[in-house]
Formats: sequence, structure tokens, C-alpha cells
Amino acid sequence: MGKNPQKVLKGRYLVVPRSIILLIDGDKVLLQKAAENKKIFPGYYNGIGGHIERCEDVLAGATRELKEEAGVTCDDLRLAGSIMIDVEKDTGILLFVFTGSRITGELKPSEEGTLHWIGIDQLKRIKVVEDIPELVKRVLQFNSSGKMFFGKYIYDEAGERTTSWAFS
Repeated sequence: MGKNPQKVLKGRYLVVPRSIILLIDGDKVLLQKAAENKKIFPGYYNGIGGHIERCEDVLAGATRELKEEAGVTCDDLRLAGSIMIDVEKDTGILLFVFTGSRITGELKPSEEGTLHWIGIDQLKRIKVVEDIPELVKRVLQFNSSGKMFFGKYIYDEAGERTTSWAFS
């Protein structure tokens, strides 16, 4: 078999694939409080996740991140939606949002941060990454309807986010 015939043309918009996992247990969501020395969102509560590595599919990447960062697996991990995040002129992030509820193993903190079951009604009262309350809402809607969501985040010069949503 020869070299892969697929090409990325110069000047095309490129994205970095990432995952975020929001496990739900009744009225609580599992969040990770980021270590204070993290480069992105230090000390903030966020979902579990990270970059999809080369040769991984998005489910395998999310499963790996969950095991690395929380020490658990999730029997019903599933894709709830995705978000295109505009970062720079030529580069963005494609965020795959996963959810589930049936975890196996014992939660263990990692160098990324500590793990906490947070009441969904508490999300607007704690130091949380700005889109987490909205993402949890979308995941809950997905869990009840089965309709996936597709978002787009665009930031203006002042760093203000404009968000749009579509649903399957």
C-alpha cells in the first residue's frame, strides 16, 4: 500500500480535535478542578478531556482521556455533540462532547486536577469554565431527546463569545 492519497491543501482552515466528557449522575456532573499550574483555566472546574491523538478515533481518545485523568471507564460513553471553536485566522478546535453515567473503577485525581461531583444547580456559583453550564444543559437535552447538538463559538476582538447551535 502506498502513501495516503488524501491531502491537506495549503491555506485551508485547520482544526485540532479535542474531547470533553461530562458524566451525569442524577442532578450532578463530574468535573475536574484544574491544577493551579495548568496553562489553560488554572483553578477552574471543567469537564474531563483533552486532545485526540494521532491514529485515535474520537471515542478511543475520549476513553483514554477519561482513564488517564479520572482513573475510570464509562460503559455508556457516547457522543452528544460537537463544537467548532474559532481560535485564530487559520486554526480552530473541533470539540467532541461526550456523556455517560455508568462508570467503572475508582475516581482518582491526576496531575491535571482533582475530581468533584458538582450539583448542576451550583454551576453558576463556582469558578467554572464559561461554557460548562451551557454544555451541561445541552447534554441533558441530548440525554432526554437523543438529538445531537452542533455548536459554533466565534470570539470578537474583545474576547466576547458569540455562540450558535443546530440540532439533529
